[in-house]
Amino acid sequence: MTTFKLTYSTMFDPPEDLHRHFDAALAAVRSSLGAEHPMWIGGEDVRAAKQFTVHGPIDRRVALGRFQAGDGTHAAAAMEAAARAYPGWAATPWPERVATMRRAADLIERRVYEIGAVLALEVGKNRMEALGEAQETADLIRYSCDRMEANDGFVRAMARDPVAGFSSENTSAMKPWGPWLVIAPFNFPLALAGGPTGAALVTGNTVVLKPATTTPWSARLLALALRDAGVPPGAFNLVTGSGAAVGEPLVRDPRVAGATFTGSYEVGMHLVRTFAQGRWPRPCIAEMGGKNATIVSRHANLGDAVTGIARSAFGLTGQKCSACSRVYVDHTRFADVVSALHQAATRVATGDPTVREHWMGPLIDAHAVARYEDAAAQVHALGAAGAIVHGGERLDHGDLAHGHFVAPTVARAPIDHPLWSQELFAPFVLVAPVDSVDEGIARANASDYGLTAGFYGDPGETERFFATIEAGVAYANRPQGATTGAWPGHQPFGGWKGSGSTGKSAGSLYYLTQYLREQSQTRVRRL
Repeated sequence: MTTFKLTYSTMFDPPEDLHRHFDAALAAVRSSLGAEHPMWIGGEDVRAAKQFTVHGPIDRRVALGRFQAGDGTHAAAAMEAAARAYPGWAATPWPERVATMRRAADLIERRVYEIGAVLALEVGKNRMEALGEAQETADLIRYSCDRMEANDGFVRAMARDPVAGFSSENTSAMKPWGPWLVIAPFNFPLALAGGPTGAALVTGNTVVLKPATTTPWSARLLALALRDAGVPPGAFNLVTGSGAAVGEPLVRDPRVAGATFTGSYEVGMHLVRTFAQGRWPRPCIAEMGGKNATIVSRHANLGDAVTGIARSAFGLTGQKCSACSRVYVDHTRFADVVSALHQAATRVATGDPTVREHWMGPLIDAHAVARYEDAAAQVHALGAAGAIVHGGERLDHGDLAHGHFVAPTVARAPIDHPLWSQELFAPFVLVAPVDSVDEGIARANASDYGLTAGFYGDPGETERFFATIEAGVAYANRPQGATTGAWPGHQPFGGWKGSGSTGKSAGSLYYLTQYLREQSQTRVRRL
């Protein structure tokens, strides 16, 4: 457990104790590399006939662990366990559920260094990003507990019917849906599993979690924390395996009452449509990525702007759905911003992210590297019409040759080029001049996505930005991150348009009710 408050802001000035504890945890975690990890179904460890080995993105020669190659029978068993456990968990008084989930959050925080070390190896995050995600998961769960408590279990008295000779009491009671499916992505495999799982469990639903095949280890650590906190058998279940073998059978299972998904637009829309076309419509909370823009006005503080853009473009190697990938700069400041971004990119220390000095780690896999290299090739093909200002190459010297490392990239391309609309999920940011703030906002809004957006300018321009930007998360004049760095209870996180299916944000006042459905209750008695 930390002796200080750990948030993404801690990244600016981490205490020395943090590094000491992380290094000790990393050594302990490395001693267990290659171990086999079971699934968790119905309160029991479950193994499949086949396993798959996960090799981390830092060094493909290193096997992180062996995990179960689940199939449709395991998906069905997990859903059956969740359905069996649902009546008892839903009937558990909400204060008891809150107490259980707070214990889970406490355990995650107590194990934050171990979990952070696993996230660093599994995803390729630097130590601050890894520890930040582990702590954020605990805080997301606590925030759901706090909202459940603040709303007194979401039971509210309504107006009484004025019927002579009778007492007619009306109540609005929010109730859980049933077994809930959580499908988590590779880039935040703990927070985007633990956050939705915590919300679903605290509201009385049961859960089946399916993590990405590249990052199942952190999901197992979440399962252990929930087990040790006292979540009853079947209320939480973990299945591992491919999307085709496990994910699709879960999505098609009619016992699934609702789902939370984080991933690509294509898969997210498939889930939304599937859940709308069943016997009856079911809720599907889908967060589906972004092509996030930052606008820099002529009145901007360029130091803050460049710092924020670089942090959001290159943090987690650009593999955040909130990453900054488009920058529109007032033409009077364009040359200065491009020059400063070039200098910022040259200062990004890239390498094994478990090493304290390295800020940017690898991409997740070879497919991500190929996508990055294709984007660079498209810019090179433009000739004089485009330019790679910095980067655009794979880093394969020395030990980096054994991982998926690329250079942080700043590029210019015609403002109508397809790269301005494609989500690359890589450290690749495009920069273009605009004639005004209004043009920058219009170009930022000309996207199918609407997740995050950033702005740097004066107070009047800032208010115009907030009034007209089409994004679920908007930041102004923020050096900590132009488009990234939301924290539970501080910045609600969710997208508009093709970035989100509900218009509600995680870590917000309105998120928890998505895991509940309303029942109107009228109780009448004669006087």
